[in-house]
Amino acid sequence: MIFYLHGFDATSPGNHEKMRQLQFIDPDVRLISYSTLHPKHDMQHLLKEVAKQMQYSDDSAPLMVGVGLGAYWAERIGFLNGLKSVLINPNLHPEETMQGKIDRPEEYADIANKCVSEFRLKNTHKAMCILSRMDEVLDSEASAAALKPYYPIEWDETQPHKFPQLAAHLPKIKAFKLG
Repeated sequence: MIFYLHGFDATSPGNHEKMRQLQFIDPDVRLISYSTLHPKHDMQHLLKEVAKQMQYSDDSAPLMVGVGLGAYWAERIGFLNGLKSVLINPNLHPEETMQGKIDRPEEYADIANKCVSEFRLKNTHKAMCILSRMDEVLDSEASAAALKPYYPIEWDETQPHKFPQLAAHLPKIKAFKLG
């Protein structure tokens, strides 16, 4: 089972395409949608929804996959549920990058302060990160510097921020899920 968490653009047709591509790894790909506008509500909703969906699967190694803002949540929700996560062009600091897009970006900072201390250290090797050198939205070098001590980093030379084509990375994602 793969949980797919969309980015800030929840209605992008690219989300369906990425889910279709992930079905080459596991036919059971589930979209876990959230508002993107209300972080505290989103976190509670995502935790409840993932716990509910896990009751309906016998997969011993479910995987969280998120793109952009979805990767922010995949890392945290995966950690809190003991699941592996794949972070694609993660938005590591939405409290800074989402200014003007959501009502309460400061809630992300509050979530970070309330999260388990040093959660990335405790989550080491439970996530992998795929970063695009062509990310036009986020600084992928800064993301790599923040995440490299904890997670393996895979680089993509051509994909933009929304990462429409996962095909080149599917074998690594599959190996990570099964490993």
